[in-house]
Amino acid sequence: MATIDCKVVLLGSPSVGKTCLLERYLHGQFSNNTQATIAGSFAAKKEVLQNVSVVLGCWDTAGSERYASISRMYYRNARAAIVCFDLTDRSTYENARHWVSELLAEEQDCKVYFCGTKLDLVVDKPDLRQVDKKRAQELAHDLQTDYFETSSKTGENIEPLFKKIAKDYSVWESNDVCSRLNVNDSIKIHQSSWKNDPRVRREGESGCCIR
Repeated sequence: MATIDCKVVLLGSPSVGKTCLLERYLHGQFSNNTQATIAGSFAAKKEVLQNVSVVLGCWDTAGSERYASISRMYYRNARAAIVCFDLTDRSTYENARHWVSELLAEEQDCKVYFCGTKLDLVVDKPDLRQVDKKRAQELAHDLQTDYFETSSKTGENIEPLFKKIAKDYSVWESNDVCSRLNVNDSIKIHQSSWKNDPRVRREGESGCCIR
């Protein structure tokens, strides 16, 4: 079974729950006392699909403006990004476009996934919801991204989010390999046709290349 690596970055405003999201995914744990991330932290987990293992190398980045220049360093070579916002804080959702723009300015080929966090809070108390699900889905559609609403406390939709990333990347990587092979085959075919073309001047012959 082949193994491929996929770099994933978690982005979003401070206190939206990026670290809790990653802790739940990696260790199945939740804590209300998570400390703010400084610069960035790294962890990895393997997702086994039918014919390939995808190692998701996840970078949890700081959302604070003071660490912005450092956080942007982690965007390099990222193939997936989870842009998080708090379902109980509209301002974090309004910043989503900013995070996407900043990311794609550094890494154009990175696929974005929107993640509304703290779903358990709005399930228990619907009045706390400040981000309408339909509107968030429409934004995701406009930006050609996927949208998940998650709860780090209950674990809801966290496994599906990361498994979707692994599946998408495995397909992307497979298509990329096929594309490179097709390009190489095309070059070989073209070179073969070029060498056999009677109009092409052979080595040592005089005259113009194309008669």
